[in-house]
Amino acid sequence: MQSIVHPIPPVFDEKSEILILGSFPSVKSREEGFFYGHPHNRFWKVMAAVFEEETPRTVQQKRAFLLRNRVALWDVIASCEIEGSSDASIKNASANDLSVILAKADIRQIYVNGKTAQKYYLKYLKPLIGRDAVCLPSTSPANAAWSLEKLTEAWKRVRLT
Repeated sequence: MQSIVHPIPPVFDEKSEILILGSFPSVKSREEGFFYGHPHNRFWKVMAAVFEEETPRTVQQKRAFLLRNRVALWDVIASCEIEGSSDASIKNASANDLSVILAKADIRQIYVNGKTAQKYYLKYLKPLIGRDAVCLPSTSPANAAWSLEKLTEAWKRVRLT
């Protein structure tokens, strides 16, 4: 069990309208220094399909993709004890301060990527900011019950909001 402080700053600008929150970055994401860095996580493929664009590959392409589509991206958890990338092992979590984003961007809707992000959002952030978040099915490879096609269909509401 390692105690880790979230190493990746949020991606957003004043034009961001949608905020997507994961739980906490995986080992691969922490190594890459950007969100959803594991090659089997389907986040970038799903988002590319939703916005009808090519899948971004580099960190610079991913950041530009998010900003171009008015999407802010961060995680619920600021620090925690965790074993590897296992959300199930998270202990002693503390939440990120969303006011950093909410003060600068007119966020119309907040989404969480999966049940773990939802659990920690409801526990730590909703009481502070008083806003609901829509839970979308996790893009994690651990969520094998959801095909890429099913995920894309469920995630289309990100664009339609």
